[in-house]
Amino acid sequence: MSDNPRKAYVVAVDMGYGHQRAVYPLRRFAASPASWNWPEEKIISANDYPGMPIFDRIRWSFTEKAYESISRLHGLPLFGPIIFELLAYVEKIADFYPRRNLSQPILPLRLLYALIRGGFGKALIDKLNERPLPLIVSFPLVAFMAEEHGYKEEIYCLCTDTDIARSWAPLRPHRSRITYLAPTVRVRERLRLYGVQHDKVIVTGFPLPETAGYDNDFDRSQADKATIGARLSRLDPQIRYRHKYGELIRLYLGNHLRLDENAVTNRDQGPSFTLMFAIGGAGAQAAIALSILESLRYEIAANNVRLFLVAGTSKTIRDRFTAAAARFNLDRSLGSSLRIIYNDDKYAYFQEFNSLLPETDILWTKPSELSFYAGLGLPVIMSPALGPQEECNRSWLHMMGAGFEEYDPRYTQEWLFDWIDSGWLAEAAMNGYINAPKQAASHIEDIVLRGERHEIEDIHFV
Repeated sequence: MSDNPRKAYVVAVDMGYGHQRAVYPLRRFAASPASWNWPEEKIISANDYPGMPIFDRIRWSFTEKAYESISRLHGLPLFGPIIFELLAYVEKIADFYPRRNLSQPILPLRLLYALIRGGFGKALIDKLNERPLPLIVSFPLVAFMAEEHGYKEEIYCLCTDTDIARSWAPLRPHRSRITYLAPTVRVRERLRLYGVQHDKVIVTGFPLPETAGYDNDFDRSQADKATIGARLSRLDPQIRYRHKYGELIRLYLGNHLRLDENAVTNRDQGPSFTLMFAIGGAGAQAAIALSILESLRYEIAANNVRLFLVAGTSKTIRDRFTAAAARFNLDRSLGSSLRIIYNDDKYAYFQEFNSLLPETDILWTKPSELSFYAGLGLPVIMSPALGPQEECNRSWLHMMGAGFEEYDPRYTQEWLFDWIDSGWLAEAAMNGYINAPKQAASHIEDIVLRGERHEIEDIHFV
């Protein structure tokens, strides 16, 4: 066993947002090699760390550029969709039914293993082996590197979508010692079809941001319920959903359910709700955000609606959003009813993003890893999916009743208020809170650091 059972190496890749966002809630027990002189709670990036060999850096750089280029090309005519379909073939997720043996490795996986056996990733694993601790990774290639290069401690691979491709499972899954942390039951069953042994998969849920400033789980739970109760009031101004399902809601929210007839939102008394639009790491959805901004510009200027535009770590996208705000005469609204979220440090961006979630009423984004944030009681409006894994996330949100397909963003001001008045978004918020798994960060800590192996169960297989 390791010399410090209360710490683990937490390793992601700096590529988009999904793999780093997934492990960000685990940073509280993250460790790093002493020779790097890093601060505590530091997440390691497998594609950017001290002393990284130049050949590894080149291989990782090529992978990252290919990922971002393909995401951006998807919206271009002719060649964009063709190249995107090639990536989709590599990341294809086979139909789940009929259940059958899917353990045969795909060609790209064989090629990756050839690179690993040629030394790819060995420097990182050798460095971690100087003081072996349990290893948690959110990118399967790093788990394969650890296993192939003889990592001396337990290896855990956290899956980041509601369903996964064959490329997540090892070349020889029956012999692998990698333990998978599955966010859904479907991922567990999928890994078994890929040949991973039953005792090597644990359903944990997806790590969500945890409420800060509370000393115990009871206070944290009450704070979450109070947040959702207030959100339902804003998302259900006509009290249609709460009147119809009040008894059910009260089972989960207790006295935090509000049914005051006088609480119907008055748009003349401040923002009636807050919408957050979050783009992905490649910035492919920026045009949608600009259409939303233009459609809601009068409501924002009148302080009837608050809009958070999330540029992430992209200065280019931030500047586009800022220029659009000036073009629509919303300069005075910046910082109040219009906020642009940007930070060039990815983890500082995650922190600011998470801090705004309790104030957010609706999350509009592509069905990425943020789909799991429905568990926070946030209804999700989905922009078009990019890739097979996001199609699966989209289906998962539909099955839970926690997500909706976007309508034409140019007319957001019309259809979004209809959805609010209907109570549909309030119902979606409650469905996500009830059905999506939560508390995964604490669950993973119990498994990895305390050896308390136990699964959560959910009913959502797709």
